[in-house]
Amino acid sequence: MRLLITGAWPDAEKHIPLLKLSGNEIAYMRQETDPLPCDPEWVEGVICNGLFLTYPITAFPHLRYIQLTSVGYDRVPMEAVHAAGIKIHNAHGVYSIPMAEFAIAGILSFYKGFAVFRDQQDKHIWAKNRSLLELFGKKVVIVGCGDVGRECAKRLRSFGAVLTGVNRNVENMEGFDRVVELQALDEELETADIVIISIAFTQETVGLVKAKKLKPDAILVNIARGQIVDLADRVCSAVLDVFEEEPLPPDSDLWDAERTVITPHNSFVGDGNNSRLNDLIMLNLREWTRRESLQ
Repeated sequence: MRLLITGAWPDAEKHIPLLKLSGNEIAYMRQETDPLPCDPEWVEGVICNGLFLTYPITAFPHLRYIQLTSVGYDRVPMEAVHAAGIKIHNAHGVYSIPMAEFAIAGILSFYKGFAVFRDQQDKHIWAKNRSLLELFGKKVVIVGCGDVGRECAKRLRSFGAVLTGVNRNVENMEGFDRVVELQALDEELETADIVIISIAFTQETVGLVKAKKLKPDAILVNIARGQIVDLADRVCSAVLDVFEEEPLPPDSDLWDAERTVITPHNSFVGDGNNSRLNDLIMLNLREWTRRESLQ
């Protein structure tokens, strides 16, 4: 296959010799906004993230294969992909472990009063905090029961939390105490102690979660996309890793919002990501080559 690979795959250059040995022709570009290193008509497959934000997919008339280094498909014109019969893979399962760990860390930072203790340490104050909370027995609503949602559920179960999943598909959802459809979301939000947003960003999920529905003592964790959550009139605590506009503008009110943890779309970062991504990319390419040889 004639492959265009971008620097969105961090270890690409280490694997290019092996890909060539496997019969692939390779063109490489470090930045996806750089000039194309090849004629777009030459390209049969791409390994990328946001390439099509700079170069329209119609510029690649012989494109048959796409491997994304991201989980979301929101940077890809999916209607065009399906219409052309292009095979597409996302980074399924690559980032779910660090994202789940991040969600738990954010929740515990509130429940165990880390910000208060850090402030006391800075001031050399020895004062016990008698209002710390436990995860045990808390009702956790996980909106989106894909890889990330299931990894969150797996870890929260070990704390003894009560787990409710909210998902488009409610069949065969292991790891949750119960799973309900999206139509029941608002009712679940009103009684939740913790809400974790891990659902995919689509037109259907824009503004899906209304933060004002949550109790004042609840915690909202958004590790999906900023557009999914409507933060208007929010009174609950929040761990926000994603935003409608990124980078978050310096004059945004969110920077100074009370009981709010702001992080720069960083929840996906983990030291095991590259290894998982490498394995996934090579596995998918091998499977593609095998299927092609059988045709």
